Amino acid sequence: MASQKSMPRLDSIIRLLVKKGFSLLVKVIDKYAPDRLLLFGLRFLDNRVPNRLISFAIRVVERLAPRRLRSTAIAAADEYVPDEVANSRKICTVLAAVGKYIPDEMIPPESAEKWENLKTKFHIPKLVSSRQK
Repeated sequence: MASQKSMPRLDSIIRLLVKKGFSLLVKVIDKYAPDRLLLFGLRFLDNRVPNRLISFAIRVVERLAPRRLRSTAIAAADEYVPDEVANSRKICTVLAAVGKYIPDEMIPPESAEKWENLKTKFHIPKLVSSRQK
């Protein structure tokens, strides 16, 4: 009984932390990040970061972040980010640039619909193949 009662509370705490994290990120990027710095960072990610490093980062996140945390983060992003960032060209660009490296296998099945909503809202392209062949 106690474990089921603490589960919704834990979800609400995680959702609140994710919402606060997104809020802080949005405010910092919108206010302080110059366009040239964002462009440099996105080009650097695309052109200079090796695919092996991106694959390694994806594997680390898969191991360290439990499915439930990833699911809650996606749900909070789907509910929160569009309301706060609807007019932020900078945030939409960053989300699309980073989101294209997130493989669909990493998304928990219960969050697949919300992930598709995020991909559509922010025009996140298909995954650039970062897996070793």
